[in-house]
Amino acid sequence: MASNLPLPVPPRTPTPPPDDPPSTPIYTAHTLDRNALSPMGDSLAPLRDNPDSEDQKHLSPTRSSFNLSVTDATQQNVQSDNVSSGPFSFKTTTMAKSPVVKSNIGQRRGHKYKHSSISHQIFLEPPPRAPLALPNSLPIPTLKECRTSMSVDQKRRFWWSVCHMFVAAYTLWSAHGSLAMTALSHLILFDSLGALLCVAVDVLGNFEVWKRSSIRHPFGLERAEVLAGFAMCVLLLFMGMDLISHNLQHFLESAGHEPHHTHAHERISPGSVDFTALLAISSTLVSAIGLRNHGRIGKAMRFGYIESLPSVLSNPSHFLTLSCSMLLLILPLVSIQLYNWLDVLLSSTISICMCVIGVRLVKTLGSMLLMSYSGPGVSDVVRDIEADPCVFAVDDARFWQVHYGLCMANLKLRVSGSEDNLLRLRERVSSLIKNRLGGGYGAGGQKWEISLQFTIETI
Repeated sequence: MASNLPLPVPPRTPTPPPDDPPSTPIYTAHTLDRNALSPMGDSLAPLRDNPDSEDQKHLSPTRSSFNLSVTDATQQNVQSDNVSSGPFSFKTTTMAKSPVVKSNIGQRRGHKYKHSSISHQIFLEPPPRAPLALPNSLPIPTLKECRTSMSVDQKRRFWWSVCHMFVAAYTLWSAHGSLAMTALSHLILFDSLGALLCVAVDVLGNFEVWKRSSIRHPFGLERAEVLAGFAMCVLLLFMGMDLISHNLQHFLESAGHEPHHTHAHERISPGSVDFTALLAISSTLVSAIGLRNHGRIGKAMRFGYIESLPSVLSNPSHFLTLSCSMLLLILPLVSIQLYNWLDVLLSSTISICMCVIGVRLVKTLGSMLLMSYSGPGVSDVVRDIEADPCVFAVDDARFWQVHYGLCMANLKLRVSGSEDNLLRLRERVSSLIKNRLGGGYGAGGQKWEISLQFTIETI
């Protein structure tokens, strides 16, 4: 009776339904054997006619083949459950060997804040700015372009400056050991270089780069004239020192020492006219009046002793050359012994004057290259500005010269008063600087650009 009781079915853990419908199981021949789980084996064969008893004895644990019956069927069921009907549907995938193409759709790069949706209200587009009025740079003319741009008058002046150099060479050749004539030849050479510089400045003025400002050259190329004048002044200083050494050598030779070179002081016949001195005077006057050589240098230097003389003689270089030439015209009228002493004295005087003028010019043009103003009258101008009733104090005052024709003044004042009084003060300071330092209206002095900054004091 006990063997006929139905055996309970062991509990089974429920599994969730698979995402994909399970495939149709493939049954083998031995899986269709319903007596595989029967504990009785052949003894249950007569009961096969009863289907109910057959199903009840199918999973009987009393059969010896109970564990073996699950081998093939259950393994396939477990594998199919794990693959298809498990909670995680793991499927084998194959990685592609081709490179992955990255798509930028829907992505935003870093540091592009203005393209984000939030920053449209925070980061605004800057207003469009007008292009700079100053160009980055201007083309510098070549030698061929300068030659083709020369006018007829400029070519005439250029050839005259070359002739002036030949006059200096002829004066040195005809010196015949005269120290004064040698010093005069050095002065004529300096004048001829000044005439050539004036022609070069006039030719470069044909081009836009000379006066127009750019980022590379804020004041144009006019400062190149200051640099060339500085080099000429250094040359003048060295020529003066060379003459001094030559005079010292001549003095030692006359004192009894053996000379290294013989100096035969030949002179023209008494009572005759020295043609070389006359040629030096005429060439100097033509260059001074026609070419205005050393004109800008003379205005920048300003010697108070000769400033009241006419325009030609007010320039120290012209004054020195013309005075030396006039004295050489008078020397043939004196005796031979007096001529030798006057020749040495005149040469020493000219060489010392050349050194003094050279040092003065080097200092003036050097300060101009360093963007500073070395002219007189600055302290008087500042004192007059402080004396104005609207001015409390002058906090800062800067005066500097760019080149021969342009000076600048920057002042910072502490003032008080109404708008009309401040406007009157601004006009008064500008006119005071232009009249005191620039020579006044129509005087042909330097151009002054003035900038004022007012700090209003509350009383």
